[in-house]
Amino acid sequence: MPMIRLTVPPGSLTGEGRKTVQRDLAAVLLHWEGAPDTAFFRAQAWSYLVELPEGAQTTAGDEMPRFLVEVTVPQGALSERRKAGLVQDATRTVLDAAGLGTDDALRVWVLVHEQPDGTWSAGGSVIRYADLVALAKGQKTDA
Repeated sequence: MPMIRLTVPPGSLTGEGRKTVQRDLAAVLLHWEGAPDTAFFRAQAWSYLVELPEGAQTTAGDEMPRFLVEVTVPQGALSERRKAGLVQDATRTVLDAAGLGTDDALRVWVLVHEQPDGTWSAGGSVIRYADLVALAKGQKTDA
């Protein structure tokens, strides 16, 4: 039940990148979370694209666009290896969507927020990480 939010300055994504980046980032997140590739789990991977208004993002040094990826997952869903893979792949996905190369990787920041067990809910019920693991074990890949 992960969420991923990409915040970008206006006009910083290519036309194609703007069309595909949300689903691409959601797929990256599900892959590194180890979730089964099923319609149910894909529907639970929420992806947001937040485009800032003109002039809303800058640095003290230049006007080049910067990108913020915020990932929220249940605590325990990502090992250190999985976090590292997620950060690397999310960064590459954003760079591709913006038409940038790896030399621009420092323009992409990825923040991983781990939601403590018992503090995530959906459908009016608290969702525990152990419940998600059991659910994932019971589903087969359908894609």
